[in-house]
Amino acid sequence: MEKNFVLGIDLGTSNSAVTLYDLESGESRVVEVTQILAPSQVGERSSLPSALYLPGQGEFSADAVRVPWREGEASDIVGVFAREHGAQVPDRLVTSAKSWLSNPHVDPQAAVLPWNSEIGEGKVSAVEASRRYLSHLKQGFLYAERLEGREWDFEQGELVLTVPASFDEVARKLTSDAAKAAGFPEPVLLEEPQAAFYAWTDKVGSDWRKQVSAGDVILVCDVGGGTADFSLIAVSEEEGNLAVERIAVGEHILLGGDNMDLALAYTLQAQLEEEGTEIDDWQFMALVHSASVAKAKLFEDKSLGELSISVPSRGSSLFAGTVTTTLSRETLEAVVIDGFFELTAASEMPVEDGGAALQEFGLPYASDAVVSKHLARFLSRSLKNVKASENLSALIGQAEEALVGDLLKPTAVLFNGGVFKADALRQRVLDLLASWCGTAPRELEGFQPDLAVAKGAASYGRNRVTGQGLRIRAGTARSYYLGLESSRPAVPGFKPPIKAVCVVPQGMEEGSSLTLEGRSFGLVTGKPAVFRFFASEIRSGDKPGDLVPKADKELEETSKLEITLPPMEEFPEGQPIPVRLNSVVTELGNLELWMQHVDSDRSWKIEFQVRME
Repeated sequence: MEKNFVLGIDLGTSNSAVTLYDLESGESRVVEVTQILAPSQVGERSSLPSALYLPGQGEFSADAVRVPWREGEASDIVGVFAREHGAQVPDRLVTSAKSWLSNPHVDPQAAVLPWNSEIGEGKVSAVEASRRYLSHLKQGFLYAERLEGREWDFEQGELVLTVPASFDEVARKLTSDAAKAAGFPEPVLLEEPQAAFYAWTDKVGSDWRKQVSAGDVILVCDVGGGTADFSLIAVSEEEGNLAVERIAVGEHILLGGDNMDLALAYTLQAQLEEEGTEIDDWQFMALVHSASVAKAKLFEDKSLGELSISVPSRGSSLFAGTVTTTLSRETLEAVVIDGFFELTAASEMPVEDGGAALQEFGLPYASDAVVSKHLARFLSRSLKNVKASENLSALIGQAEEALVGDLLKPTAVLFNGGVFKADALRQRVLDLLASWCGTAPRELEGFQPDLAVAKGAASYGRNRVTGQGLRIRAGTARSYYLGLESSRPAVPGFKPPIKAVCVVPQGMEEGSSLTLEGRSFGLVTGKPAVFRFFASEIRSGDKPGDLVPKADKELEETSKLEITLPPMEEFPEGQPIPVRLNSVVTELGNLELWMQHVDSDRSWKIEFQVRME
């Protein structure tokens, strides 16, 4: 069926947004999201806070928390009111579901959120919370359009859903599953930094070709509310036209604007305590919110030297116990600019955790709050990755100085994320890169810090459906490997090293498959057997069939899958069967491994498990 519209959704850690592209009219617009703003008050906002409040029994009447498309029953409390009210009752507030999707130590389908809450029954999983956000966005979109006399059939639409570039394949699949459970069609997944780049090219139009040229290496620096996400895009020339390719992605870093607001709140709390004023936990939550608002105002209005911050108490009179303090520009710059974006040396990498034997278990937040160090680590790893591949090195051959030294040196920067609304923070990143690279990279003009990801998702969907416009070459962000047991005589007290064979090279494109030619492997069937999976972000030069001798040292082990595969009648259970390996990256980006018996058409399939359970 012919597509007539594209819906681009940014399912964010802190906020989500939707952009519609009407393929018939050529019109693109951000969809205002209807949501609960307060009890019995519904309104529209350009984004939906990614927050879910789980009310207690009888806490609200059904009429007080109902969205217009849910007649006769209470609605999920999602969005503005969920975030604002949940700040006062945090053990019933679900946030950061997106980060829990990629937590390697907690089952994302287990009902464990809100984390550490004692509410008992009624908790939800990260997948379920994501489903509820997406369901709200879907129904809210249809409702808002219906009010304007427009009806949309999702069978005639393309859904593009964004994910962090750093998401592993399991987190991507779970995001897709949540969308389908919310009633959407199978989504196309797009990395967020790529979406920001598509939005930028749309915003500046044909001028994008004047801002970049062949040989440029563009750093997409995306710092939002809860995460920092880095990608590198190389610009080359093919038959007289500019081509772009994503050449590196960063690790999943839980570090963003929320950390900055929290740091400011702790600083202001210390100020109050020095003045002899103590505040309780509820007031501290209010202080975090007030610090966030003051931070934005001070960064926006450079004429302001300070702002007064008032924190109310919960006494009989709203302002009965109000306490007041001041956030000065000096404090703001010391905490946020110098604290999070310190002018560190290129050799300074993030400090690992303190090594305590017991730690509070939860989300794997960045142990080092200095964004600068994480950026240095990313550029250092990117240099290794590019040098490992002749093809990637050739892409930036016209800018050979980018490959000199310990870091890959970007020539241009595209900023994204609400943090970079502040001119001072963008300038600090440029100054930081200048100190590392010798000269400051260019800042690409026309970036959109808040809604670029949703807009870019719709733009990409338009290009995909029409077959026209810019396409970033990407493919898989990592190389994937399958562990092998060495064939050698047993030796008492000696455990042979684990080998691994490359089954998916970095950059393998969607809709493609490959067979490891000239080599067969022994597959155990009929009894439990373990598959060990590995990955790497920095071995772009590995080809299908390449062996890594010491996989446990050279690669990141992502999971172990124990499974009993159906036996073949001709072979006794447990006897290895000779097979060839065939890897498939589906059109939707899912990874499959097929094991084909060398002498028949019998085969076995497993989906890649690329995360530790």
